[in-house]
Amino acid sequence: MIPLLRIELYKIFRRPRTYISFGIVTAITLVIQLAMLSDGKSFIGFALQGVNEQFDIRGNILNGYLITYLILQSLLIHIPLLVALVAGDALAGEANAGTLRLMLTKPISRVQLVFVKFLGSFVYTVLLIVWLAIVALVLSLVLFGTGDMINLKSDAFVLLLQDDILWRYGLAFLFAVLAMTTIAALSIFLSAFTDNAIGPVISTMGIVVILTIMSNLELPLFNLIKPYLFTTHMIGWKGFFDDPVPYAAIMRSAGVLAMYTVGFLGITMLYFNKKDIKS
Repeated sequence: MIPLLRIELYKIFRRPRTYISFGIVTAITLVIQLAMLSDGKSFIGFALQGVNEQFDIRGNILNGYLITYLILQSLLIHIPLLVALVAGDALAGEANAGTLRLMLTKPISRVQLVFVKFLGSFVYTVLLIVWLAIVALVLSLVLFGTGDMINLKSDAFVLLLQDDILWRYGLAFLFAVLAMTTIAALSIFLSAFTDNAIGPVISTMGIVVILTIMSNLELPLFNLIKPYLFTTHMIGWKGFFDDPVPYAAIMRSAGVLAMYTVGFLGITMLYFNKKDIKS
């Protein structure tokens, strides 16, 4: 299994699209950071105008922790596309290149092949989130410094002390890995049904967009199914920036995402194990 995973990782990281994803993450992060360096004070002033009337807030409010939170809010809704660019090509790319039948002539089962493809996509997802943590958190702390973090919610005002923040980001990034792994499993699942990698990528984003809209719209019908949509639980990372942290809700969201991941992977294995690859 290890040699197969090495081969899969080699395939992933020799493709230019893999590094384009890292470049996009870097570019968007830098754009937000530069914008905040230029107009961040006016942005914070506008965001806190209601709060400043009731509280006297001092210190370095525009710090790296707040900037990172803003970056995560902006980027984690776009990263599914970057994950799908690689995971959607996992099986469909092999079929399109004509190498799928050749691979299955080796002493490897179809279930093992699907699992290796998933592991390769998982490693890529982890590295992408780690890179996001470096350019978003580390670079933001270098550019803006540290300080207490203000989390302005629609119905609350949460102040997190400087010494109580880093562990929250560590867990938030881990949760983001879990959420993006679900997207990778969905893309691989869709990839098993076609010989063209474009289809799984577009289908993945279409599903994510539609379900995200359903998760955000306050309609009675949607409210009934929201708890069962994986997109509803993908934003569970925000819970780590509440005080107190709603661990029960976060664990419930993590459980739903894990079940979707296992479900997508299991169905893919069952289907691909019976798929006719000779025609």
